[in-house]
Amino acid sequence: MSDHQNLLAEQRRALILDEVRRRGGVRVNELTRRLNVSDMTIRRDLDALARQGVVEKVHGGAVPLVETSSHEPGFEAKSALELGAKEEIARTAARLVAPGSAIALSGGTTTFALAGHLLDVPDLTVVTNSVRVADVFHTAQQAGAAGEARPGAATVVLTGGVRTPSDALVGPVADQAIGSLHFDVLFLGVHGISVEAGLSTPNLAEAETNRRLMRSARRVVVVADHTKWGTVGLSSFARLDEVGTLVTDAGLSPRAREEMAEHLPDLVVAGEDGDGVAAGDER
Repeated sequence: MSDHQNLLAEQRRALILDEVRRRGGVRVNELTRRLNVSDMTIRRDLDALARQGVVEKVHGGAVPLVETSSHEPGFEAKSALELGAKEEIARTAARLVAPGSAIALSGGTTTFALAGHLLDVPDLTVVTNSVRVADVFHTAQQAGAAGEARPGAATVVLTGGVRTPSDALVGPVADQAIGSLHFDVLFLGVHGISVEAGLSTPNLAEAETNRRLMRSARRVVVVADHTKWGTVGLSSFARLDEVGTLVTDAGLSPRAREEMAEHLPDLVVAGEDGDGVAAGDER
């Protein structure tokens, strides 16, 4: 972090967040020197990170937000965060879907954004445990002429189960339904991702449902914005090397990219160099 004067605000804030999590706190005067920007710029960055709920401002700087590993934010709270990043990720992930394939979308606000980009992909079969994702396809169908199904419209299979605060269906009913299915690609949203904990969630039942989704998929694609890096939920459900591809955004810090590239077969950064930095190609 020596000379980052020309960084975009989003990239600068990602560096600040990475430093806060790594060191357990930062001071404004340290950041102004390291990033070569004004005191006011740093304070605006910390204000923005505090609004996202990832840091807590203290006198002279910021510290990581203390959040219990079992805390699960509701869908509405999460949907207001990192909107631009989620749209970039969704747009890039949608390019991985072939017409006529069978795919699965887990619960989450990024998979919800992805669903909107899949409406024009013909003849999909979509398995989901997300009430919100199912609603995207249902609403599109209702908007068709005279209520008739659009040619090539997706067939949607919604699992049953117990509804979580993030509007995902989990538990034994969902697990049994998923266990009898097979799909080409799973697009998986996550609460947290790290080298040590892998993929994690604050909900124990959701952890098991996510394991079932992964076992039923030929390929696993995780869609997660940069703020998920370093977050650890109560229950881990997969190692990083069990993921085929991670699609993230340009806010992910260089340090995090290096660590992820060591453990992931394929890392795709939406919006950069043709939407891709393939970790597998670097080996």
